Amino acid sequence: MNIDQTSLLKLQQFCAYKERCHSEVRSKILKLEIYGDNLEELISLLIQDDFLNEERYARSYVRGKYRMNQWGKNKIIINLKSKKVSEYCIQKGLEEVDPNEYKSNLKSILEKQSRQYAKKNLNEYQLKSKLFQFAYGKGYESEIINEIIEKLV
Repeated sequence: MNIDQTSLLKLQQFCAYKERCHSEVRSKILKLEIYGDNLEELISLLIQDDFLNEERYARSYVRGKYRMNQWGKNKIIINLKSKKVSEYCIQKGLEEVDPNEYKSNLKSILEKQSRQYAKKNLNEYQLKSKLFQFAYGKGYESEIINEIIEKLV
């Protein structure tokens, strides 16, 4: 294999800047016009040197999207699958979400949202419907949404 050291260095910097998944790195390597065995060799070297770790990526992604964007598990899973992250790594990533905190997070999001909707003079059905749509769009599971809405409204 003929691995260009400047390409390897570029990729190491690319991975060191922030966590990356395999598909992002593969796309970057293809943009560098490296194909076939050389591409696989580069990915292998990045994994060996711990620049590329998909489980670590999944954990970081889940933490960020859950804490910063307040996404639910469904939306996180869909986005990780779109990045071709393995099922195993997705499950490991979801371990970052505390189940008790998850419900209280959703509750505070829905309370805040319901205050927004209070200004719109909605009836109970409309309010519940709007809150459900909002939380479902954020990726929360319908059973949990309904449970919290019933206590809230």
